[in-house]
Amino acid sequence: MAIARLARLGRHAKRPHGLCVKMTAVAILGLCFIFAWSTFSSSANSVTTQRESFDDIAEPVSADTKVISSQPQYTERKRQWHEIGKDEDKKVKLESDLDKAKEKKINGSASVTVIKHESRKKNEKTVPNVKKQKHTVKSVNEETNEENEKSESDDSLKEDEEEQEQEVVDGKEEEPVSESEVNGETEGDVDLVQQGNEQSVVTVEGESGRSRSTGKKRKVKGPVFDPKAHYSWKLCSTRSKHNYIPCIDNESGFGKFQSYRHTERSCPRSPLMCLVPLPHAGYGFPVSWPDSKLKILYKNVAHPKLAAYIKKHNWLVESGEYLTFPQNQSEFKGGVLHYLESIEEMVPDIEWGKNIRVVLEIGSADSSFVASLLAKEVLTLTVGLKDDLVDLAQVALERGFPAVVSPLGNRRLPFPSGVFDAIHCDGCSITWHTHGGKLLLEMNRILRPSGYFILSTKHDSIEEEEALTTLTASICWNILAHKTDEISEMGVKIYQKPESNDIYELRRKKNPPLCKENENPDAAWYVPMKTCLHTIPSSIEQHGTEWPEEWPKRLETYPDWLNDKEKLSSDTRHWKAIVDRSYLTGLGIDWSKIRNVMDMKSIYGGFAAALAQQKIWVMNVVPVHAPDTLPVIYDRGLVGIYHDWCESFGTYPRSYDLLHADHLFSRLKSRCRQPVSIVVEMDRILRPGGWAIVRDKVEILDPLEGILRSLHWEIRMTYAQDKEGILCAQKTMWRP
Repeated sequence: MAIARLARLGRHAKRPHGLCVKMTAVAILGLCFIFAWSTFSSSANSVTTQRESFDDIAEPVSADTKVISSQPQYTERKRQWHEIGKDEDKKVKLESDLDKAKEKKINGSASVTVIKHESRKKNEKTVPNVKKQKHTVKSVNEETNEENEKSESDDSLKEDEEEQEQEVVDGKEEEPVSESEVNGETEGDVDLVQQGNEQSVVTVEGESGRSRSTGKKRKVKGPVFDPKAHYSWKLCSTRSKHNYIPCIDNESGFGKFQSYRHTERSCPRSPLMCLVPLPHAGYGFPVSWPDSKLKILYKNVAHPKLAAYIKKHNWLVESGEYLTFPQNQSEFKGGVLHYLESIEEMVPDIEWGKNIRVVLEIGSADSSFVASLLAKEVLTLTVGLKDDLVDLAQVALERGFPAVVSPLGNRRLPFPSGVFDAIHCDGCSITWHTHGGKLLLEMNRILRPSGYFILSTKHDSIEEEEALTTLTASICWNILAHKTDEISEMGVKIYQKPESNDIYELRRKKNPPLCKENENPDAAWYVPMKTCLHTIPSSIEQHGTEWPEEWPKRLETYPDWLNDKEKLSSDTRHWKAIVDRSYLTGLGIDWSKIRNVMDMKSIYGGFAAALAQQKIWVMNVVPVHAPDTLPVIYDRGLVGIYHDWCESFGTYPRSYDLLHADHLFSRLKSRCRQPVSIVVEMDRILRPGGWAIVRDKVEILDPLEGILRSLHWEIRMTYAQDKEGILCAQKTMWRP
């Protein structure tokens, strides 16, 4: 009706009835337009109102899900020490930072029910009013952190410092697209149910591709581990089987010409959520130190290429069930002791075990060099290169020697600048002078000022020798000795890095050029190698300006360049008290069977220093998101590495006897997409029979205990006081 009337008015408007009729028609049309616009606008507003009404919903809760109290289960039960398999009336005395707390017994044998649920689609999201959610999480975390500061000696290092230091060592923004990003990889075989945490990843099974954490901090809603999650584990189905190293081995294809390992570190798109199988011939508990220096169980490291290697070399011999290492046999003719003595004769300033404490070995071959230096109180870290298909680095780890696996190609090694007293490359086949000499410039970056580069080779070509001489001269390395040993027939060259920048100014050709002032020499995580020279530290506030004290005084001498020595002193006292009063006597650990130890979140190396009198070595891992304290660790005569625990560590399965994690998970909540994968990684790198000591907030330890039980780990002890707790567990031989 209204439209018909408007049409008639329009026809009448054409007639000469005056201006009033025309104006009336225009006004009516305008009112109609306003009415129509307001109708559609109100419906859109109603949708907005519905979205805003979700603000009061903290998490999606299913019909059969109970509301989770803010008080963790650990606190409700007030857990305390217990040891499975021992008499109930036996008491364990604990004196640590959690001392004098009331103790109650807990059940330690309940199994975790395995339940499979239908997963939500990966792209489904419900994230209303993100600002309000973030504010809520922040307030909860702030309250928890206030309780946490009393138990953590490092909590004076604030979060804003962590954000700054992240830029120091994390260079992922420069990372090129890897080959597996194009090809895709298959990772993960686990049915995972997580309720109550809407940002959790659910049901990972055969998901292809790869991913990495962005290195940027983000707030995550809900707990680190969902206490209502249940897990059903499966074995990994990978090309490298029981020796699988996720970020090193190439699983993107099985073609005949497919490379066995990545040319650069390249992690799977999805975090590892499957369990690496045991060797097909079985696995035996490792030979204890120091016997492992001379023999190891062959089946623990069995490999087809290793079998072929054994036939061609006499420094390792298959003898029954063991792989033995005769003391009078080595790759060095005349013996490794003769080789070490000849080096000291050529350069008397090289005093093994005093002036020289921390050494980097490039490439893993004959471990007799590492073993002989260890007898002289020299700690040698071996970098097993990615093309070590014989897996000699795994043999070194099984013998109880420090080693990591890393490509040496286009990215920097995960170490800070100027920390190694000496670098050694035996039988080196590396072409140091190619690609602008970037590999040798990388050695120059991590070598301490006045440090030594020891190169031993056989039958160098004249062209390669001349090219290396030109390159070392261009970076002002002084050649201290060049000699061919008559007995070993090995040509040994010993170079020394300059101790100041003065010599750089005297170069006629400024090639390679000096690095820019804003180029951080300590940035090492996914940072490309540079074809430039970093200047020698000259300010007293910079590490590397002075050579450390002789060992063992070096361990207890705090560097002059460190601003706050009290933090270091406090950290040392803190861990010495805990180790002496609790770890060595109160956890039921047989330390005679412990050799390879990892501190997954080290600060100043206090935990490693407290264990210095034990027959062990400690890999100090400084997370890339934490303050950069790794140079302090090296100055103390200890070894360590940068790492992002959102990814797999560069080592073989079953490498470590003990893992120590002090408030690691609470700091990774906002970084890792799937924190459960860190527990899976712990299961990968820990040996059967190995131990894990985890100190964290009780709201983290309670669901973590359930995860470990689902992996059939034995929970040996739990203890809690207020909101802080400790969990000690032992891995078993179980595989699904």
